[in-house]
Amino acid sequence: MSHGSNSAGIYPFVAVAFSPKLRAHPFRIVKYEEFMSAELNIYNPEELGPPMGQYTHVTRVKANEFLFIAGMLSGDSSGNVIGDGDFDAQTRQVFRNVEAALKSAGASWANVVQFTTYLVHSQDIPKFMAFRQREFPKMFPNGKYPPNTLLIVDRLVKEQFLVEVQTIAAV
Repeated sequence: MSHGSNSAGIYPFVAVAFSPKLRAHPFRIVKYEEFMSAELNIYNPEELGPPMGQYTHVTRVKANEFLFIAGMLSGDSSGNVIGDGDFDAQTRQVFRNVEAALKSAGASWANVVQFTTYLVHSQDIPKFMAFRQREFPKMFPNGKYPPNTLLIVDRLVKEQFLVEVQTIAAV
């Protein structure tokens, strides 16, 4: 029995990940064909009726890789809260941050398969819906909006934050 690691024998993909000759440089130009290697089918089954907001009931995904993006808040790159007390300003910054996270992985809004949204005040639901109605057609021009679960929570990590959006994408 060997006491050393033989993970490459058990998990052949590990050898690729740790081989300097086989590892891709972390920054490279990505062609559209590579960019959208995921197959997304976003739809509403008739049995569920129409969605009660600007989202779709189901996303079926075939992908090589998934991105799990932590809940984005309205902080800037220096850690400052953007839009303290202003729900609309915070929501705009949250989605800018989601977009930055997607781009950092070579992805775009077209790769998003699900959102989970956390609001601190139920009174902000109409403002959130207005944001989605205004901005989602620009973000998702094909009109297929990813499923979104909307939750009202007591508070977020800092008292000033009013909205947080967690995102799952497929590439």
